[in-house]
Amino acid sequence: MAECIFCKIVAKELPARIIHEDKTSVAFHDVNPQAPVHVLVIPRKHFASAAEAAETDEPVIGHLHRIAAQLAQERNLTGYRTVVNTGAEAGQSVFHLHLHLLGGRPMRWPPG
Repeated sequence: MAECIFCKIVAKELPARIIHEDKTSVAFHDVNPQAPVHVLVIPRKHFASAAEAAETDEPVIGHLHRIAAQLAQERNLTGYRTVVNTGAEAGQSVFHLHLHLLGGRPMRWPPG
């Protein structure tokens, strides 16, 4: 998608503090962190949200979670949260599926 900011990051048309790349995903620091560790893990393939994901996208979504766990371990997080916001009402502001990895401070429940 030409206007998608995350697609532009994947294409290296916009800068980001990238910490992981592979054939399926890219991970980078959030520009507006909500925790000491706040990383976004995104698929290279564009789909707006989890609501648009097809059955064939299940391996991609699982991969995002595995990468988030790997990044958390590399950062010595003893606890962390992974969040996927779906739709504007849930707080999604960039409409390219992405997983938030949050850690480095105690998390409260319920969120929001």
